Amino acid sequence: MNRLRLGVNIDHVATIRNARGGRHPDPVRAAHMAAAAGADGITAHLREDRRHISDRDMERLANEITLPLNFEMAATEEMVSIALRHRPHAACIVPEKREERTTEGGLDVAGQFASLKPLVGRLMDAGIRVSMFIEADPKQLDASKALGAPVIELHTGAYCDAEGEERDREFSRIKAAAAHAEAIGLECHAGHGLSYDTVKPVAAIPSIMELNIGHFLVGEAIFIGLDASIRHMRRLMDEARGS
Repeated sequence: MNRLRLGVNIDHVATIRNARGGRHPDPVRAAHMAAAAGADGITAHLREDRRHISDRDMERLANEITLPLNFEMAATEEMVSIALRHRPHAACIVPEKREERTTEGGLDVAGQFASLKPLVGRLMDAGIRVSMFIEADPKQLDASKALGAPVIELHTGAYCDAEGEERDREFSRIKAAAAHAEAIGLECHAGHGLSYDTVKPVAAIPSIMELNIGHFLVGEAIFIGLDASIRHMRRLMDEARGS
């Protein structure tokens, strides 16, 4: 079975830094630590309001880290310009509302197809691997495929927040969507809200190639350290894949 990749999102190291100002804790240092602990990539979301990751962080990440950089971005001209300047390995297009605490739900690719098409084309022409952050909905997967994006990332927040039978239903939707992605030739990633308690079922889905996890790992690091937090998540993912 293919090894499941772990992308570590460092946004909330920057959230803690920005709560007081100054330079500490440094999200770029966290990226280097994540690499040493077994991460396969680094994810950072430069939001319109710059509430956590800053433009300077993105510049340093692009110049200093050796792991693939996944730039989460809203579908705006400003963010496209920044992506074209830094040329990250990948750009994950996410919905963004200024008033939200975090990304809530997936992007409506089907409904925004006309505006997304030229944006995706510009990023792809620059050699940036584009992914669409979407709900586990076949309509959204088909629209992402039609856009020409090679990758989709399934939003796992509803699954992580649910309990009992509702969690089972949400998991079934994720599993079916991952199978549909594989059937239509899309690489499937997943993320949002995953923890030690919720990661294994998702990690065991063979058609999912990468998980992006951040907030939980940074929160757990308060108690056990970032290195230990990431290494334990890596072990759980490997166990789920039988490796």
